[in-house]
Amino acid sequence: MQDTPHHNQEQDEHIAPVPRISVQAFCETADLAEAIAEAAEDRRMDKAHLRVQMGGAPAAAEAYRSAPTPNVVLLETVGNRNEILGHLDELAEVCDATTKVIVIGQVNDIVLYRELVARGVSDYLIAPTGVLDIIRSVSALYSAPGAKPVGRVIAVMGAKGGVGASTVAHNLAWAISRDIGIDTCIADMDLPFGTGGLDFNQDPPQGIAEAVFSPDRVDTAFVDRLLSRCSDRLSLLAAPATLERVYDFGADAFDPLVDILRATMPAIVLDLPHGWTAWSKRALVNADEILIVAAPDLGNLRNAKNLVDLLRASRPNDSAPRYLLNQTGVAKRPEIKPGDFAKALEAEPLAVIPFEPQLFGTAANNGQMIAEMEPGHRVSVQFSELAHAMTGRQDTRKARPGLLAPLTPLLEKLTQRRKKA
Repeated sequence: MQDTPHHNQEQDEHIAPVPRISVQAFCETADLAEAIAEAAEDRRMDKAHLRVQMGGAPAAAEAYRSAPTPNVVLLETVGNRNEILGHLDELAEVCDATTKVIVIGQVNDIVLYRELVARGVSDYLIAPTGVLDIIRSVSALYSAPGAKPVGRVIAVMGAKGGVGASTVAHNLAWAISRDIGIDTCIADMDLPFGTGGLDFNQDPPQGIAEAVFSPDRVDTAFVDRLLSRCSDRLSLLAAPATLERVYDFGADAFDPLVDILRATMPAIVLDLPHGWTAWSKRALVNADEILIVAAPDLGNLRNAKNLVDLLRASRPNDSAPRYLLNQTGVAKRPEIKPGDFAKALEAEPLAVIPFEPQLFGTAANNGQMIAEMEPGHRVSVQFSELAHAMTGRQDTRKARPGLLAPLTPLLEKLTQRRKKA
């Protein structure tokens, strides 16, 4: 069905731009594949990464058995109601719980629509589907009233200074963008001494300071101009790393910036300096996920426990903060064992990264990530596993209930009620 010129102009005014998300379409007909490819060229889809494949739901289920799922899956099916539901149940076994699914079918049936909604499907379009129908459906997932923000904020902080928290944050962001394949931003929030520009071999004229000191100017276009491109899917908000002025901020100084990033970027990694200020506490408490980096000594154990205890109390309805041990295995240095950390913090470390001065030192001096230098190194594998864990994608390859599970809407409602209470 073709949109008339009048309809096209009317809808142009109401379809919001799609944020930086990954979209994969699995089509069964050439007409829909062509329409989706045309939609990818629209100005409102400019920031999205869209890929079109043939094969429908069976091809999608097969593809995601060995690969992470994107932010949005467009799924065409030409079967009857039972076939559609069967395909979705099969996809649910391999699909990540955060992925949104839009189904495009030929069955005009309200019972089918209700069953799809019960399985967690975000939208159901009836063929034939036009270019604007596709764009409108994807856009509505993130711009409709009550829609959840696209981005997951991951805050990384060291239990002490000098434990390599920034190095972990930078390699984590790199792994999220490369291994999971979603657009990621690393925000260097250590304004006077941040090393994000050095580690990524970037020297941008502007960065995070411009956003913090000019909160009234912060919008999507302004933040886009401040981002420095490190790779196809990774951007950096660099710290000025200068001492011409002091960086004393109020508690909410970074809120406008983080809100914009959360609305437009699927993954945001906050590289927080080791310090305790109103704004750093707020950044930790408000993050979706928290990662504490600690070295295996007594001071780190004490500080990590203090952080974990405070954050658990401040975030009773959120996931507990995670931690990892870094710089372990230094020759002749007495170290506290991971088991003792686990007992004190009541949780196992997410990773135990060995002391590899040659590897990390060379990478830092070259402005490279570990995976760029040594893709097969065990530390590179650890950062990849860390990326999957911190984004909630560690179970992608396992058969489990996913976004299509019937209980998902009920669980979300119960969570919202607990938060309001």
